[in-house]
Amino acid sequence: MKNFPVTLTLIALTTPAFADVTISHGFSTFGDLKYGPDFTHFDYANPDAPQGGTMSQRQLFGTPTFDSLNAFIIKGDSAPEVSVHIYDSLMVRANDEPDALYGLIAETIEYPDDFSYVVFNMRPEARFHDDTPVTAADVVFTINALQTEGHPYYRNLLSDVTAVTAESATRVRFDLAPGAGSGLLGSVAELPVLPAHFYDTVDFAESWMDIPLGSGPYEVTTVDAPRTITFCKDPDYWGADLPVNTGRNNFDCFTYEYFVDDTVGLEAFAAGEYHMRVEYRSASWATGYDFPAAQRGWVQQLLIPDGRPANAQGIWFNMRNPVLQDIRVRQALEYAFNFEWTNDTIFYGTYTRNDSFFENTDMQATGFPEGAELALLEEFRDQLLPEIFTEPAHVPNPGSDRPRDRGDLRRAGELLEAAGWTVGDDGMRRNAAGEILHLEFPDSSRSLERIMIPYTENLKALGIDAEFEVIDPSAWTQRRQAFDFDLSSTAWSVATTPGAELRAFYGSAAAGAEGSNNLTGLADPVVDALIEKVVVASTREELTTAVRALDRVLRSKHIWIGGWNLGAHRVAVWDIFGMPETPAPYDFFRNVDFWWFERDKYDALVAEGALDGGL
Repeated sequence: MKNFPVTLTLIALTTPAFADVTISHGFSTFGDLKYGPDFTHFDYANPDAPQGGTMSQRQLFGTPTFDSLNAFIIKGDSAPEVSVHIYDSLMVRANDEPDALYGLIAETIEYPDDFSYVVFNMRPEARFHDDTPVTAADVVFTINALQTEGHPYYRNLLSDVTAVTAESATRVRFDLAPGAGSGLLGSVAELPVLPAHFYDTVDFAESWMDIPLGSGPYEVTTVDAPRTITFCKDPDYWGADLPVNTGRNNFDCFTYEYFVDDTVGLEAFAAGEYHMRVEYRSASWATGYDFPAAQRGWVQQLLIPDGRPANAQGIWFNMRNPVLQDIRVRQALEYAFNFEWTNDTIFYGTYTRNDSFFENTDMQATGFPEGAELALLEEFRDQLLPEIFTEPAHVPNPGSDRPRDRGDLRRAGELLEAAGWTVGDDGMRRNAAGEILHLEFPDSSRSLERIMIPYTENLKALGIDAEFEVIDPSAWTQRRQAFDFDLSSTAWSVATTPGAELRAFYGSAAAGAEGSNNLTGLADPVVDALIEKVVVASTREELTTAVRALDRVLRSKHIWIGGWNLGAHRVAVWDIFGMPETPAPYDFFRNVDFWWFERDKYDALVAEGALDGGL
């Protein structure tokens, strides 16, 4: 790779004299950029991609419902697709580099070598859909709104932004706290820029169904909540010809169909009611695509590799419940989950176990700590469990090929006994006060029943009053925001270059914030300190060392039951789309923006009677 940024010596009243300031068309956390300032398109883009047609698909990320178009606050069930399609950001990530961004609204970025501030010089031609210019004042409004009234994720992410200032209509400056780290620049750069004037009549802090105003390639054109939402291309989109958009945004429209019951969703796909779906259920992938359209080759099953870290997916323990503050109880609950039987019987043997919070990367801890990682952990030796240094990184027990492994349940029972939960005459576990060990495990996905009911049966065999309950999606959202659960099956995406966002998932400041992503309530000074080591890492090697140490410490705390991953995306499509020959290795969901509609294939399927036509 080549390093393209230009470094100038500038004198400014707000920075040390003769400070080195980099001015560049792009930014990478560790300095290297693949694409120079005169690049015309990303290598994975097809600049000659046909335009037109509609990409119709199931809702993103398995979200079962929506009742709000405000994607930036804790209230309501927002449609996540809104933030994907209608808002532009200052810069956008390249999907073939682990941590590089290039200018979109911002033409250039400026920052000193100590990362004490960052300036974005904005393109004067940038426009919102109502033809008003996108200005620095809109960026200031966006950051202030997210910091004060946004979802806790944004408040944690932006905690090191000390000030944001519009220095002119097209120049905005962020002042950053000491030690904020280089990664924060990228996080700030890819935030959506919201129109300040839109919120003169719409309350940012409330959920609503008003059609939001953005500056991106698409506008919301049809909303039928909670079933369907459609985005269609703005014919006057200001950024259509920028290098970062060449070969991108080829569809006229994107339509998303929502299904609470995924079995119904698969039936609708088989009938051609929508044309692309990411398949999350291994059973459906193995047995559900035997319908006529698939048998005749009209529907294809694709396995698309994913070069990103696996999602941090698992069953998370809510340690706000005093019962779950005892690490022995959490270890017992982990022994009760039989991954091997679950994988073989329910998942058709397709998954591997998540041992790490940074699975499928060189950042996951392995074996004993050594070298730089050991030296880093030595700083905290007196605050860590001794086994951090004397035992390999924790790997969960795999289970066995029997649904109820007696050895694992026996070990779980011994841990519960040691924690003071003994079995009474009625077979239930009680503490010294006579209270029954009761755990609630709510979720909104009925497809999880086949996995979690066998697990809760194992818990009941241990004498635990465990209840797995499928509830209404809106009710589950409310309960999760209030941390009204004991166990939660949840997956978080993991950045290729982790940084300040880790505070939102594992940091102490997020533990007490209602609706935060810190599901476990983890508040630990060593974890906080290691997160900050990640944030300020100046090289990829330093980052890897810090993340490994963090991973090792998190695993030692037994805050979850590690889930499973595939290392790829299972994607089913009606054969009416084209896609780049070599897809970018990072971020499959953004790669779909570079697909295109193939009219001839579509018309042929309409002629066969496979599809109804109309696109």
